[in-house]
Amino acid sequence: MRKGPPRLYLRIFLTLLASLLAAAAVFTGVQMWISPGERQAADAMAQVAEQALPPPDAAVADQRAALLRWRERRRGPLALYSADRELIASVGRELPALHPRQEETGPMKGSRNVYALKLDDGRWLLIRRPQARRMPHALLPVLLLTAVIVAFAAYPMVRRITRRLERLQGSVQSWGQGDLSVRVPVEGHDEVASLATSFNEAADHIESLVGSQKTLLANASHELRSPLARIRMAVELMQGEASPALREELVRNIGELDQLIDEVLLASRLDAPAGEALRTEKLDLSAIVSDECERAGAALEAVPALVDGDARLLRRMVRNLLENAKRYGGGAPVTVTLGADAGRVQLDVCDRGPGVPVEERERIFTAFYRLPGASEREGGVGLGLALVRQIAQRHGGEAQCLPRDGGGSCFRVTLPLARA
Repeated sequence: MRKGPPRLYLRIFLTLLASLLAAAAVFTGVQMWISPGERQAADAMAQVAEQALPPPDAAVADQRAALLRWRERRRGPLALYSADRELIASVGRELPALHPRQEETGPMKGSRNVYALKLDDGRWLLIRRPQARRMPHALLPVLLLTAVIVAFAAYPMVRRITRRLERLQGSVQSWGQGDLSVRVPVEGHDEVASLATSFNEAADHIESLVGSQKTLLANASHELRSPLARIRMAVELMQGEASPALREELVRNIGELDQLIDEVLLASRLDAPAGEALRTEKLDLSAIVSDECERAGAALEAVPALVDGDARLLRRMVRNLLENAKRYGGGAPVTVTLGADAGRVQLDVCDRGPGVPVEERERIFTAFYRLPGASEREGGVGLGLALVRQIAQRHGGEAQCLPRDGGGSCFRVTLPLARA
C-alpha cells in the first residue's frame, strides 16, 4: 500500500512541540549570550575613569596609584594605555595587550572577554568584560519537562479534532464512489462540525436530485414500451402496403429503440448502491461465453473459469462485447479468449477493425459516446461498452480497451475467481 502524506494531527502536534522547543532554545541563547546595556555601562565607566584618573601628563606612579585605588572598588583587572598605545600601568590579573587595530570603544579585537574604553584624552582603559548572567542549570530541564507535559496534554485535543476530519474524509470518499446515502455525524460546535453539516445538506440535495432523475428515466423508459409495441404491431399490419426496404428500415429502427430502452433500464439499475440488483451465484463463465460465441459465430479458446456473479448480467456483458466487435470489426472474424491465472479471470474479445485511438480508449466506456466519424447506420446506441464496464465493476472487475497486434482492438475484462 502506498504510504500517504503525514497525518494532520501529527503535523499539528509536532508543530506545537517544535514551537515550544524553539522558544526554549531562543530563551536559553538570550540568557547565555546577551548582556543588555553593555555599551551604556561602558560609556558611564569611561566618564568615571576620566574623573578618577590623573591627567595624561601625570607621573606614571600617580596614574598607577589611581588605578589601584579604583580597582579596590571595582574588583577586576585593569590596564591603562597612553594615546600612543604604550602600557602605562596595569593592576590585577594580566590582560591581553591593546590590539593595534582597535579604533573605538567596544569589545577588543582578538579577545572577546576584554572591553576597550577609549577616553576623551586619547588614553585607553582595558577592563574584563562582565560575564553575562547564565541561565540556572535547573531551568533547561524544567523547560524540557514543560514541553513534555504540554505534548501529553495537547495530543488528545489535537487527535480529537483530526479524528473528526478523518471520518469526514472517509464519508466523502464513500460518497464519491457512489454511495449517496452516506452522511457524516455532526460532533461539536466548531468549524469541523459546520463543515460536516454543510456536507450533509449538500449530500441530501444531490441524492434527491439523482433519485428524481433516475425515477424519471426509469418511468420514461418503461412508458416508451407501450407506444413501441403499438408501432411494431402497425408495421406487421402494413406489410403488404410498404416496400421491403421501408419495412426493413422500420424494423431496424424499432429494434434500436427497444435495445435503447432495455439498456437505459439496465444502466439505471446498475447505478444503485453496491450490493443491490445482483443475484449472485457460482457460475462457469466459460459456459456463458461459449453460448454467446456460438450465437455470434465467434472463434473461442477457453478454459473452465468459475466466478461469483449474476448470470443475466454477465451474459449481457459478453453479448455486448461480441456485438461491438462484429459492428466495428469490418466483417473480419472475431476471436475470443478466456483464461484464468493468479486469482483472476481474463476475457479478451478481439476484432480486426480500424482500432481505437489512444486518447479515445477511456472515453468509449462513457454512456452515449461514439467515436468521431462513426455512422449511425452501423447501429448501437452508445451504451453497450458503458454497460460492460458497469457490470464488470459491480462484479469486482474492470474493463479496458487495448490495441491488437496487426491492427484492430481487444476489449479485456478481468474478474475475480469464485471464492472457495
